[in-house]
Amino acid sequence: MIDRLAVIGVGLIGGSLARALRAAGQVGEIVGCGRSREHLERALDLGVIDRFSTDPAEAVVGADLVFLATPLSAIRPTLARIKGHLRDQAIVTDGGSVKGSVVEDARVVFGRVPPRFVPGHPIAGTERSGVEASFPELYRQRRVILTPLPGTDPEALDRVRGLWELCGAEVSLMDVVHHDEILAATSHLPHLLAYGLVDALARMRENDEIFRYAAGGFRDFTRIASSSPVMWRDICVANRTAVGDMLQRFAVELNDLADTIQRGDGDRLLEIFARAKAARDRYVDGPNEVSAGADVPPNRSSSAS
Repeated sequence: MIDRLAVIGVGLIGGSLARALRAAGQVGEIVGCGRSREHLERALDLGVIDRFSTDPAEAVVGADLVFLATPLSAIRPTLARIKGHLRDQAIVTDGGSVKGSVVEDARVVFGRVPPRFVPGHPIAGTERSGVEASFPELYRQRRVILTPLPGTDPEALDRVRGLWELCGAEVSLMDVVHHDEILAATSHLPHLLAYGLVDALARMRENDEIFRYAAGGFRDFTRIASSSPVMWRDICVANRTAVGDMLQRFAVELNDLADTIQRGDGDRLLEIFARAKAARDRYVDGPNEVSAGADVPPNRSSSAS
């Protein structure tokens, strides 16, 4: 039971966590924090939070657990603002998609990563944003990765793990660097490809006709390009080494595919397509995969972030 939860950044991610814990009956008071008073008043009207403050230092006073759901570029200034205002036993965790930058931010602000700071990343989301898009089932049957450090308090780690399990998530532990490399390949690269494709087509002279006749495959593939540009700018900058390496590696594969098509090498194309289909069927839709779309209400397609 969390007596007081402070959510800094009451949007899709932070709002859905608040809704899920309230639905589970495992949270007392929920304090929201953000820059927009109008947005926070909307969260209050929706029953996502019980009260709010636009000052992070005020919002975390007396909180058992603080969840940072801000863009990555706001993590360091937020930590600096709440420093000195946390309870001695307060646990701080986050939902950032790049753990290396979050850990470094904590180290810079506090001089070391506090033992009761537990870096985390829920691999869930939609292309929509804002508290209106939040819903309590967002994390059900989804993966959440925690990246504890050698000095992380085991009790704090257990409590954060339990928090996500209450939301219906499957929790895994991972090294910080390994997390950022894996997510660069499985999440960050696909978003870059979607953004890049839509932008390239939009700049073509015939773009109106291109988009008018876009089929289902185009819509499915590019749906994630409707995600927050600010959030994905921050992610790419924060994880630039791993993302840059993965993008360069993919560029080599893409050039090879283009050469194969230009040569008319049907056998090689069939080999690539068959291998790709087998891999996706095995690893994405196989029996060991947590369902990507389970319990997601209609019109709330999922997008890992």
